[in-house]
Amino acid sequence: MFNGSPRLSVRGCCRHSQLRRLSRFAKTAVPAALLLAAQSAEAAKPSAAAALALTPIQREVDFDTPGKDDAEKCVIKAEKSDGASGWVVYDNAGQLLRRFLDTNGDNKVDLWCYYKNGVEVYRDVDNDFNGKADQYRWLGTEGIRWGVDRGENGQIEAWKMISPEEATAEVVAALRDRDESRFRRLLLTSEELKNLGLSPETEKELEKKLAAAAAGFKSLAQRQNVVTPQSKWVHFGGSRPGIVPAGVNGSTKDILVYENVSAVVETAGKHSQVVIGTLIRVGDAWRAIDLPQNLDSAQNAFASGGFFFHGPGAQQPDVAALQEGGVSEELQKLIADLESVNKKLDAAAGAQRPPLREKQAELLEKIADAANEEQRENWIRQFADVLAEAVQTGDWPEGEARLASMVKRLDDSSGKTSLAAYVQFRLMTASYAQKYQAPGADYAKIQEEWLKELESFVNKYPESDDASEAMIQLALGLEFAGKDDEARKFYERIVHNDPTGPRAKKAAGALKRLDSVGKTLAFRGTMLDGRTLDLSSLRGKWVVLHYWATWCEPCKEDMKTLKEMQAKHASKGLTLVGVNLDSQRADAAAFLRTNSYPWYHIWEEGGLDGRPANELGVLTLPTMLLIDDQGKVVRRNLHVSELAGELEKGMKK
Repeated sequence: MFNGSPRLSVRGCCRHSQLRRLSRFAKTAVPAALLLAAQSAEAAKPSAAAALALTPIQREVDFDTPGKDDAEKCVIKAEKSDGASGWVVYDNAGQLLRRFLDTNGDNKVDLWCYYKNGVEVYRDVDNDFNGKADQYRWLGTEGIRWGVDRGENGQIEAWKMISPEEATAEVVAALRDRDESRFRRLLLTSEELKNLGLSPETEKELEKKLAAAAAGFKSLAQRQNVVTPQSKWVHFGGSRPGIVPAGVNGSTKDILVYENVSAVVETAGKHSQVVIGTLIRVGDAWRAIDLPQNLDSAQNAFASGGFFFHGPGAQQPDVAALQEGGVSEELQKLIADLESVNKKLDAAAGAQRPPLREKQAELLEKIADAANEEQRENWIRQFADVLAEAVQTGDWPEGEARLASMVKRLDDSSGKTSLAAYVQFRLMTASYAQKYQAPGADYAKIQEEWLKELESFVNKYPESDDASEAMIQLALGLEFAGKDDEARKFYERIVHNDPTGPRAKKAAGALKRLDSVGKTLAFRGTMLDGRTLDLSSLRGKWVVLHYWATWCEPCKEDMKTLKEMQAKHASKGLTLVGVNLDSQRADAAAFLRTNSYPWYHIWEEGGLDGRPANELGVLTLPTMLLIDDQGKVVRRNLHVSELAGELEKGMKK
């Protein structure tokens, strides 16, 4: 959940001039020294003021822009990093403000990066290296949106990545601006619909719903009176996502959906609820399937019966009862106060944050108490999420006691066991992470205590939504501790208890990996170039199967060693197979373009939750397996430092 309001991007009339300014900066001021070392670039470099004059193509990004006096103290330097080179702007305290980079060595800027409090929050990307931005990414504290602009005119045409929260914020923005195209790009496409694997009947019904949504938005936006030009998104409403498993109503694939999703909107101090309905996950993006509902009056907003779990045409709730239980003045005031605290937190630093965190926790608890039964669960979950983050980041360690108090309160309440489990699991994970980051931490002791807490959680809340996650973390910890038999019991329990759950595939893969030594490994995958690689085609060669990702620094260190091993043993039949677990294919491809690791690289959608990772129950990176020339696994959890010895020993035989 967001702690505060996301920044909604809107289309601006000055985009073309902005693009021209970006292009001019890329082709004149920067390239003259892009490929030079910092020492020789000083004379040709642009001024810091010229660099700071550039702004993101997409508007309403919250990034640092120093005032005139402070801007004069900023410095710009030519730098090289990770195969890219370009100009970097720092403020007078040395904090990063901007980076304008050439990532492919063609002497033109193709990446424009903007920072907030030293953290990158947004970038314009020229992915095809023609001097024009064609992708826009929000990062860090600004969220995860990733927009695609095929026309290279500053207008997002599709979302490559967008969270459920951000999708609801985009619906609100589309209503606010009466922007039909903005709403349409959130809808499930015809191609995506066909790839869901639905039955012909369900697919046809959903196709009609999507067509009606696309055709009806313009009229709805013009006549509705809930979302006005002064409105802003403040909160996401939705209990939890769910899986529609393959086999239900003739479907052939699992489908991840959010039902009964809503957005809380604030207009002139008043809060109302906009019902978004059902969202469907496609890759890394969440898609809408229907028009937002009940926009004639704030008090008439209610959630639909749901498309998948309750079926189209399900009986609607009693509107009169909902009106009676509408948002009270007390609740509106509390939500407004919370929004104010969230804004202060966005700008606060250091000692300013703990008292704001305490106020935030107090307000969330009061809102949960004041909300109706339907919404109370959502607010308690947000209370847990927010406080867990505050504990984990060290913002407010006292949040541990507040979370523990909420667990006890829920444990003592009839029928609140699932909520108690939700809060307890987030308390545990936040506390564990905070202890692990502490100076002088006793890692062995912390890990031992963590495993005990996980086992206690599983025993106390065996039916909770987090039980499978707790068991898989427990099994992983036991596996690393060398207690394979105990780990196996928990992996088996996950598969037995929830055979169609999202963790069952991972657990089944882990069991396959645990039992793989001495056995022939059947494994295949799609490579980055689109071809299929089957390990059976590599019989007669020793194979290292290496799971990696561009965000995993130890993985990239491993690859340097693997390259040395390849040079030394290639004549003896050593073959390397990388399995990349980045969520985006482009990230892996870009890394390999600038780093020479010339071996097979498999990539399929899903990252750590994708098929190649689930196939062998891979939970952490790097993970490495060694396979002999007969196709049998020699080592299933191999450290790169052990590889040379294993190869020498095995190849001698």
